[in-house]
Amino acid sequence: MSRIRILSENLANQIAAGEVVERPASVVKELVENAVDAGASRVEVWVEGNGTRLIRVLDDGCGMDADDVLLSLERHATSKLASQEDLAAILTLGFRGEALPAIASVARLTITSRLAGADLGMRAEIRFGRLEVAHEMGCPQGTAMEVQDLFGNVPARRKFLKSAATELAHIEEVVKACGLARPALGLRFMVNGREALNLPGGCDSLEKRVRRLVAPREAGPLVAVQATAGDMEVQGFLLPPDSGQAGSARLRLLVNGRPVRDRMMTHGVSEGLTGFLLKGHRPAGVLFLSLPPDAVDVNVHPTKQEVRFRKSSEIHDLVVRAVRDGMASHQDEVRHAVFGVPVGQATLPRTSLTSQASPTGQTGPTELPLASAAAEPERPYVAQAQTLPLAPAPASAPAAALPGFRLIGQLHNAYILCETADGLVAIDQHALQERILFETLKEQYRGPGIASQVLLFPKMLEPDPAARAVLENHADDLARLGLTMEPFGGDSYVVKAVPAIMGHLEPGEIVQGILVRFSEALAEAGGRAATRMEDILASMACKAAIKAGHRLHEEEMVHLIAKLNQSPIFSHCPHGRPVLKHFDLATIQRWFHRT
Repeated sequence: MSRIRILSENLANQIAAGEVVERPASVVKELVENAVDAGASRVEVWVEGNGTRLIRVLDDGCGMDADDVLLSLERHATSKLASQEDLAAILTLGFRGEALPAIASVARLTITSRLAGADLGMRAEIRFGRLEVAHEMGCPQGTAMEVQDLFGNVPARRKFLKSAATELAHIEEVVKACGLARPALGLRFMVNGREALNLPGGCDSLEKRVRRLVAPREAGPLVAVQATAGDMEVQGFLLPPDSGQAGSARLRLLVNGRPVRDRMMTHGVSEGLTGFLLKGHRPAGVLFLSLPPDAVDVNVHPTKQEVRFRKSSEIHDLVVRAVRDGMASHQDEVRHAVFGVPVGQATLPRTSLTSQASPTGQTGPTELPLASAAAEPERPYVAQAQTLPLAPAPASAPAAALPGFRLIGQLHNAYILCETADGLVAIDQHALQERILFETLKEQYRGPGIASQVLLFPKMLEPDPAARAVLENHADDLARLGLTMEPFGGDSYVVKAVPAIMGHLEPGEIVQGILVRFSEALAEAGGRAATRMEDILASMACKAAIKAGHRLHEEEMVHLIAKLNQSPIFSHCPHGRPVLKHFDLATIQRWFHRT
């Protein structure tokens, strides 16, 4: 007797349900996607309990006749595919042809649907895979799907579900993703009889949807991203890197209107935000990728949440470019809000560290700001109860900083305070000079190399084996960084020159810092020279910059502020910390209840 047998239809559907119906949110996803594919202009989602008690999805789409209602319960039945060519160019969301029979096999499913113009609709009731009732009845145009007692015949599946709050959060995420993918779609989400979400249809712009669903408390401008390459386009909105919601929000990706998870695109967003995100922080917002349907395979995962691209590297580069361009425009908006400079004057350099500095090929030395201030030893701040440690600027303060800016002074020897036309700006002096020095170092590195300072008395060092390996294998790179070291016999090296911008530091400290960061960057950057060098230059700038607790003279603060406005990137230090915070007058007035 043969040991191989054909599974029963109901058992096959339950196995399919194990792939497609992972949790209640999976049911909502399949039903909402079918509603969207049916051309609905409004969808309502009702949920009770954790989703196993009741899921009801109502739409005003094209509806189904009696034959289609029954056919939709058969495996491999779909109205969205007719040939293999259709599968290679799929644009609809739901197309597996297994979702409804899989859901019906593990729940009590009721389908009520009526075609536009038909006098009567059709109602079918299925109990755990068996058709119980099918008859005509009066009903609104569109389709109503009602799922009750989910996993009622497979209680083991229910045991693997999380808490009601977690399951409802997954369902809410499905609803939000649908609302983002279709800004014109009206969407209502009801939980246990309470309205959790109600999005108007036909009038929301993409930015309004993103603000409402992703950044409801973000008052300032979002980072708009957009770039095209041939028949591919990337667009969307990201939360500003220093947004208060960036820690809790997440990055949502949609490919041809389909919510997906994709590491390559996520990495592209992170790379585009290099220098703006703190280490350990993740980008947040919504990114849409549009491309020809035959350029992406959306049928590589049972739940269609992962895709495969034909030109993944080109898409990665397009995402990076879109995000960098978006951050350049965002710099303009921040510059305008803080300094009043017209939007459009800031540009984000895209030149690699390995390329030339400018089209003319001229890369003269760049001024090293605050050389005298950096050389002054730091003095730790000692708190005094009687006075506020603020260095005030006299009424005759130099006007060389910026028009519309009035220097107030230095707070706690760490922050520069300025009055603007419409509020107050607090500037982190260390982060500011770190950004200025970083841009200076990059400019010098793109040219003949970073300026060196020859030591009057060469320094003898004995590097550890890892540091000696860097010295032996990357001597040319170190020379371009302004560091000159030569073997002196045995394990000893002699330091003859150090980067001029770090000349106020002890040579051994400079060498140790550069060699350690060089070793770390080699491992972290995976051999990408430009990224590796930017990491090293950022570390050098951080080491050389003035620190908190360093008291600045009035002229030095004015000089820093002027440099701030001249820098093409100024809102964040190279490690992603914000340089300044702007408090508009309306906000300050609200603090004191004067509005």
